[in-house]
Amino acid sequence: MEKRYKSGYSSAEGSCVEVAEGPLVLVRDTRNRPLGRLDHDPGTWTAFLHGMKNRAF
Repeated sequence: MEKRYKSGYSSAEGSCVEVAEGPLVLVRDTRNRPLGRLDHDPGTWTAFLHGMKNRAF
């Protein structure tokens, strides 16, 4: 089982984003788990996080 991380911006109602890191990075919305998840390779996920941090989007 992969370790999941919750967003630091989680609300008291439990709405947040969870991320699991492993061979793929798995991202899901905890309020809409039946909708599935997004799968990313680690390099793409790292590039996304750097872009967000640097306000590139």
